[in-house]
Amino acid sequence: MSIHPLSRRSVLAGLGVSLYVATAFGANPLGAAGDDMAARIKALREGSMRALVVHDEPKPAPLDIPFRNENNEDMTLADLAGNVVLVNFWATWCPPCRKEMPAIADLARQMEGAPFKVATISVGRDDHKALRRFLDTLGATNLPAWRDPTMRLALAMGARGLPVSVILDREGREVARMIGEAQWNSPSGVAIMRALAGE
Repeated sequence: MSIHPLSRRSVLAGLGVSLYVATAFGANPLGAAGDDMAARIKALREGSMRALVVHDEPKPAPLDIPFRNENNEDMTLADLAGNVVLVNFWATWCPPCRKEMPAIADLARQMEGAPFKVATISVGRDDHKALRRFLDTLGATNLPAWRDPTMRLALAMGARGLPVSVILDREGREVARMIGEAQWNSPSGVAIMRALAGE
């Protein structure tokens, strides 16, 4: 697993992303849905999903910070309410982001019909058309080409490197996070999402 960290300057400026040598990233004490859900999710982790940090207590997520949809309009994570949401922060220049994107797209396909959404949110400088072309080239035609050009949402969600994926439960609480790429479409990844979605 690898991760491309964001430089402090680019995070503060919100105008671009550059690489630096990563320092340790502390996990946040975030929550799982239901009394025994955290234990259930932890037991489902196998393979690359073992790196998924599952939290014992719920933590509110910043649901009201706007980012840009493919029509270049503001939207928020609150717009996805009622679904388990895999929020994936990425950029086109990030090799591990590119590596995991087909797996995320396949996970979304396997979860069709379930209360589940993927929010692929780029923190790079690419416009929506460039992001759409890029995702389509990777076979991720079913994933949204959303943008966080100011990195306000990424910062608020503690994304200090790429890729970072945050799982929200159906109540909009952060229940787990993954730092670096993962095989999201593995049997373990799908089982975790189905458990959170109540399936």
